[in-house]
Amino acid sequence: MNTTIKVVVVDDSAFMRKSLSLMLESDPQIKVVATARDGKEGIEKIREFKPDVVTLDVEMPVMDGLTALSVIMKEMPLPVLMVSSITTDGAKATIDALNLGAVDFIPKELSYVSVNITKIKDDLITKIKQIVQSSSLQFRMQRIRASQSRIQKSGSDPGPSARRTSIRPRSDLRAVVIGISTGGPFALLQIIPKLPASFPLGVAIVQHMPPKFTKSLAERLNGLSEVEVREASEGDRMQPGVVLIAPGGRHLTFHHSGGSVHVKTPLEPANTLYRPCADIMMNSAVQAFQGPLLGVIMTGMGKDGLEGLKAIKKRSGYVIAQDEETCVVYGMPKAAVDEGVADTVLPLEEIPNALVAVTKEDGHG
Repeated sequence: MNTTIKVVVVDDSAFMRKSLSLMLESDPQIKVVATARDGKEGIEKIREFKPDVVTLDVEMPVMDGLTALSVIMKEMPLPVLMVSSITTDGAKATIDALNLGAVDFIPKELSYVSVNITKIKDDLITKIKQIVQSSSLQFRMQRIRASQSRIQKSGSDPGPSARRTSIRPRSDLRAVVIGISTGGPFALLQIIPKLPASFPLGVAIVQHMPPKFTKSLAERLNGLSEVEVREASEGDRMQPGVVLIAPGGRHLTFHHSGGSVHVKTPLEPANTLYRPCADIMMNSAVQAFQGPLLGVIMTGMGKDGLEGLKAIKKRSGYVIAQDEETCVVYGMPKAAVDEGVADTVLPLEEIPNALVAVTKEDGHG
């Protein structure tokens, strides 16, 4: 049985094409079957070589990455990893790409930093393998097309599948805390815009992303949502109908002051695998709110959030995990399900309805 992962690398920089090819092919399971200099040539190579995954630059001549991605998702859906520049414009374009169905991205600048090259190479290879080996992937890629129109419809009817969710309301929940990683922006774009303006709790989200990207994600979500969405800043207050996204490169923690819970965005601890880290955010929320929380764990590799969810359960909280079929990578939710801390496991499209159902109680006022 052939287990080789076939990759097409699309980038207008000869250096990047070579760098990515060398990094990927350092793993015996990965073969770069073709490279291309622009989106048009990339589409031709994808049609010819039928790869398992594509790395796609955002800014290219002839046909840029977003245009190429639109064609790929419409005509031959497959996992695409964007190669993104760490600039404000690059971050916005990357959020656009994730919205269109790209599963993840790698920051372009990091590929030049020789001191970090081993870590970057390992991350890239792990990402490619996890994404390609993820079960139900082809089914999920096909569903992307059907999801495109729904993302843009703020407050649209969640549909018959979402209405099936039967969850008993909880009047004692203090806040919602969400941990999410690979595939997260696409998932969040299908959840946050469906929350009503009257959503009774504050929401905090840890999405594993570098700086600038979290700000662009927050701005995009805010433009599509009835709730207010922003990147968390030092001193922000957790309040109903407000969604705070942890800033890339910083943690999100909470403290109780003057009858309210406010956020901090510390750099410490610096030795965590991720910064922001879902475990740190969730554990801090348990301490600050001193009551039950609604924990949500979604698509992403690894097990960040597991320890935080355990702490939430000890405080009589409620935990929702995304199901395997709708995750880009079933890692973080799997860890929670395997440990028995998830109260309910739901497909992506049922999560917004569940959030409303579990918090719907007159007691919140």
